[in-house]
Amino acid sequence: MARILIVEDDEMLMDLMQQTLELSEHVVQSAGNGLEALERAQADLPDVILMDIGMPLMDGYEAMRRLRADPRTRHIPIIALTAHASVSDRKQAIDAGADDYEAKPVDFDRLENKIQTLLARGSS
Repeated sequence: MARILIVEDDEMLMDLMQQTLELSEHVVQSAGNGLEALERAQADLPDVILMDIGMPLMDGYEAMRRLRADPRTRHIPIIALTAHASVSDRKQAIDAGADDYEAKPVDFDRLENKIQTLLARGSS
């Protein structure tokens, strides 16, 4: 079980992800944009952040850069979520601070494996 912050501006996808992750017994919180994500991450220090890239107010790239610059949140693993699946999109997400990358539509089994891998890496 992990405390997961989902950052996603699409409410339907957010609900689907939240319900699916809760079935795996994760505790899930949500944020609808990058600014809200920064506030929630700093206040709650989740175990993993699932970060959409294309959002209003502050995109996921900028939010990840700010999370990595903050000593309180720089250690939190981030999985970037985006509909853009090219090699350059992946590189841009990793360069901005993502530990991993998942293309939409989300494959929940693969996402769960990535979450578990990042959690195991952090506890070793």
